[in-house]
Amino acid sequence: MSLLNFNASEVAPSIGFTPIPAGRYVAVINDSGMRPTKSGNGQYLQLEFEIIEGEHAGRRLWDRLNLENTNPEAVRIARADLSAICHAVNIMTPQDSVELHNIPLVIVVKCKRNQDDEVVSEIKGYEAHAPAQPAEPAPAAAPAPASTPTRYSALRDALARRVQQPSPWTRNLT
Repeated sequence: MSLLNFNASEVAPSIGFTPIPAGRYVAVINDSGMRPTKSGNGQYLQLEFEIIEGEHAGRRLWDRLNLENTNPEAVRIARADLSAICHAVNIMTPQDSVELHNIPLVIVVKCKRNQDDEVVSEIKGYEAHAPAQPAEPAPAAAPAPASTPTRYSALRDALARRVQQPSPWTRNLT
């Protein structure tokens, strides 16, 4: 038995985690490190990704890249994934995994059933993040042909009136 000094009405109950739906998400790597494999004969780079935009902002996913392993195919896949990450964040020759942190990239998430028949989310790809481009202003209307006498005289008169009036940003110092 343990004594508890706790009031559950002051804390929102946990709701558990549901899988993140398949799709593309803007994320950053916020933690990384080399870990030994379960068998002890290799190492993998564990990367923690945090989604930073959209409905699932704040959710995290992890990926493991088997960079040192007795299985050459596992190493080939891990190196290809690391290359995709480096290209996505535009860091081609990182000396430390921390250099890949906090740079937005797109992670491609897929869902699958694990050995316990639970649906889980997995990162299946990496892409560069193209930040939203500012909207380009609509092209200005083409000026009327100068050969139209009424339009030309109306423009001349409007310019003459404008020159006579002080600009709204100038102060009258008299």
